[in-house]
Amino acid sequence: MKPMDMMVTDYNCEYLGLSRLCLMESAGKSLAEEVGKIAVYTFSKPVNVVIFTGSGGNGGDGFVAARYLLNRGYDVDIYMLKDNIRSDEAKTNFEILQNMKPRLSRLKIFNLKTLEDINNCEVAKSTDSEYVIVDGLLGTGIKGKLQTNIKRAIEIINDAGGIKISVDVPSGMDPLTGEVSDLAVVPDYTISFHKIKDGVRDAEEEIVGGLVTADIGIPFEAEYFVNYGDFLRLKNRDADSHKGNNGRLLIVGGSKDYSGAPAIAGMAAIGAGADLVYVATPEKSANAIKATSPDLIVKSLEGDKLSLNHSGEILELADNVDAVIIGPGAGIDDDTSKLFNVLVSKIKKPIVLDADALKQVEMTLIKNREDVILTPHLFEFKSFFNVGQDLRLDIDSYDFSKVDENITMFQKITRQIRGTVIVKGQYDLILSGTRFRINRSGNPGMTVGGTGDALAGICGGLLSQDLSSFDSACLGAFINGLAGDEAFKVKGNGFSATDLVSYIGNVIKNGLR
Repeated sequence: MKPMDMMVTDYNCEYLGLSRLCLMESAGKSLAEEVGKIAVYTFSKPVNVVIFTGSGGNGGDGFVAARYLLNRGYDVDIYMLKDNIRSDEAKTNFEILQNMKPRLSRLKIFNLKTLEDINNCEVAKSTDSEYVIVDGLLGTGIKGKLQTNIKRAIEIINDAGGIKISVDVPSGMDPLTGEVSDLAVVPDYTISFHKIKDGVRDAEEEIVGGLVTADIGIPFEAEYFVNYGDFLRLKNRDADSHKGNNGRLLIVGGSKDYSGAPAIAGMAAIGAGADLVYVATPEKSANAIKATSPDLIVKSLEGDKLSLNHSGEILELADNVDAVIIGPGAGIDDDTSKLFNVLVSKIKKPIVLDADALKQVEMTLIKNREDVILTPHLFEFKSFFNVGQDLRLDIDSYDFSKVDENITMFQKITRQIRGTVIVKGQYDLILSGTRFRINRSGNPGMTVGGTGDALAGICGGLLSQDLSSFDSACLGAFINGLAGDEAFKVKGNGFSATDLVSYIGNVIKNGLR
């Protein structure tokens, strides 16, 4: 499991009602149980346990574990290298230890603020080997040079006797790749929670030790339901970035009869954070889109429909953007169909296929592309994948067998392609290969025309900001539904797609808090 996926899952537990404080309690208890098993197996008696902690959540797991180990009869020493604890849950658990005064248990807490403190700690001077060292120094995302104090603590842990156990990932190792840029703890065991990090799983046993996976009560639903934790996937903008650095998107769509769809998609993409949005559209719809919004850069194409004659101009525009949406408001026409199939063959940027593109693009042309998102409702889904059987998206149920059978049916169909498919419904089902997520945001008022165009625009905007197709689709569906929920609060079922689009920016802003 990737570290980001684990962070997202942790946060999403909260929205099922399972707090992160509860998860830390469960993780700490599991850690204490595994430390106890290893200690008894190795020494056949309770021994001294030394827990090194930093400023993150791994240290918090150590604080919790300390309580359970004390109750089991172990002497516990905590060596804190950081007193500026970042994690609120870790702070709470440290305060519990501080509140245990007068001290009736065999707990000692040492604040190792300086290099001298670290060099003079008992572990650095001891020749004893009958104790356990728990490494809770560093968490995820470690790259580059370590701070001097942390590096020295790692050296002392590695040089010490006794059994060494790392929490989740050996401190100093990149949990995504397993690489060690500077120095890392070399444990006898690494105890992971829920699922093993990719880098730890792929690393050689000599540098991670024996792997133990502890179940801490995270339900499957926290992993598979899209929720506010998924906002963690959005990348922070550089302070010195300038126009165009944060996403350039091209929308190919519109016709003499339909100008609203590409306009809604374009404004949704801007709401989702894209810097520049271009719309390539026939003359008649171009004038209407220009009048709708001065924020969109409109490329007027000769004629009243999209045709193969426009391919050169569109491909030139596509070369200068980060992602492309094809289909909104384009209409059904032989010339338009030929154009779309040429575009998906020649455009090498990530693509969203929406609306009329789904009815005209040949599946064989995109089946091997991972960077494509399809956004069909059920009728479009059946048409695109040539499904003749009776098929319904029916996952609103407490019946596991029913839900499992329905999702499996859709997975079998969508595995014909390597891209991502959003099947729009009461609950949206997002599928890519063996992966799937479920989006539960949204409301019945979103049956109004244009909300699908908004979804395509949000997905395209996120794609242009370098999110993967699967993450863009999952987060795009969630944001679209949240914006619809905000519009419903104000106007009930009488809201429009334009109303929905107006809430996208605020929804994302609130999600990033």
